[in-house]
Amino acid sequence: MGTTTLAAAASHELVVKHSRFLAQAMPVVDADAAAIFIASVSVPDATHNCWAWRIGSGYRSSDDGEPAGTAGRPILAAIDGQGLDGVVVVVTRWYGGIKLGAGGLVRAYGGAAAECLRTAERREVVEMAEVEVECPFADIAAVHAALPAFDAEKLSEDYAADGVRFRLRLPAEGVDALAARLRDATRDRARLGDP
Repeated sequence: MGTTTLAAAASHELVVKHSRFLAQAMPVVDADAAAIFIASVSVPDATHNCWAWRIGSGYRSSDDGEPAGTAGRPILAAIDGQGLDGVVVVVTRWYGGIKLGAGGLVRAYGGAAAECLRTAERREVVEMAEVEVECPFADIAAVHAALPAFDAEKLSEDYAADGVRFRLRLPAEGVDALAARLRDATRDRARLGDP
């Protein structure tokens, strides 16, 4: 089985001893997207906006003023525990007047994040590849006809004196099959290469 991420944004609310915890999660492709999400959902007048993200081998977390290790790390552990990648989670806390202690904070932050992720809709992460296809004008229709079968998205189509150069984005696992289909459909006149 491949890696999974979230299919869409998700949220979960939890109340522990009058403190309110709101977990919000989102699929992200890079650290910049994670930072934008964190900034967009953090509530300025909340007591804390703690967060974590995991993108491939990269990860970051923040306790946002809570005791060290009681918020960001449990949120990250929830992401890893669900086997997710390309995910950011922000847990916002509104203090309810009763101290929870370090263990209570770990359980509340980690629990809110874990439940948010557990109930969220997921999708498989598909590795994508970008390739170029060059072909004579006579083979443009054959190239266009082949693209839908391989979920190939046309990024650009540039015309030159001797033909056309397409730049395509498609699931990496379909590149070899697309190359074979184009070879057959154009009598080896369409050439596939890296951009």
